[in-house]
Amino acid sequence: MSARRYMIYDVFSQRRLEGNPLAIVLDADGLDDAEMQRIAGEFNLSETVFVLPPEKSMHTARIRIFTPGRELPFAGHPTVGTAIALSQQVGEIGQGGRTSILVLEENVGPVRCAVSSGKGTVFAEFDLPRLPERVEFEAPSEVVAASLGLSHHEIGFENHVISAWSAGVPYVCVPVANLKAAGRVRFDTHLWADLGPQVESVTAYPYIYCRETVNHDCAFHTRMFAPGDGIAEDPATGSAAAAFAGAILSHDAPVDGEHGYWIEQGIEMGRPSRIRLEIDVASGAITAGRIGGSAVKVAEGKLFL
Repeated sequence: MSARRYMIYDVFSQRRLEGNPLAIVLDADGLDDAEMQRIAGEFNLSETVFVLPPEKSMHTARIRIFTPGRELPFAGHPTVGTAIALSQQVGEIGQGGRTSILVLEENVGPVRCAVSSGKGTVFAEFDLPRLPERVEFEAPSEVVAASLGLSHHEIGFENHVISAWSAGVPYVCVPVANLKAAGRVRFDTHLWADLGPQVESVTAYPYIYCRETVNHDCAFHTRMFAPGDGIAEDPATGSAAAAFAGAILSHDAPVDGEHGYWIEQGIEMGRPSRIRLEIDVASGAITAGRIGGSAVKVAEGKLFL
């Protein structure tokens, strides 16, 4: 029997027992796909990361990301949490705002991360491995509303309408009128089964958002549901924020330059999270983007497998 180290971090939060919990299994070399999936089911968190030696020596690590139900090509909170954890493991994060650069090999491709510390917090930001692309999606708003337990008139605000996007993982971005409507969402898995588009065999789940927020410095309030992946509701979804950048560009038409948005999520679950989304716009298109957030270690131990 061998022992494999693991850690649990709360990601997209500066406070423990908030944000999105993440299990990180170190020393994962030798585990096969089925074993990784079973271990992810044992932790039963929205995602579990397995850290492996990099395929290219100039990179930091190869990571594989599993939900309780399947493997993901890319995800935001595992990328942020793992970048911070690995930096802290090798002592590269010190005082005075020191920054370290890591490259994590994910199924979507290499992801460049920058990790820095200051004022008692650690913050990681990664470059989007793929820019958001529109996903074909056609469904009456009345049907989408019914799948969320809402009325038709609660869908949309300003010029924001339902749209689907992917920056590695697909999502259907559903604008709702206000915080009250967002709080009333009751996701119907059976109704969504006939709605969610498939992109590379991955189902696009709903990412609900509104302009009204709880925190005054946030630009959007969001929720995400993916019960088919074993996630009834996700406290923070970095890959969805990356895809959502496409909806922001399409509906808000930001001028050329760099734009930053704080996105709040997980509030209805009692797991408040803060995601930083930055996009660079030139000639009306996104030329680059970044997702960032903080993370704190909650636990560590050994798996006897």
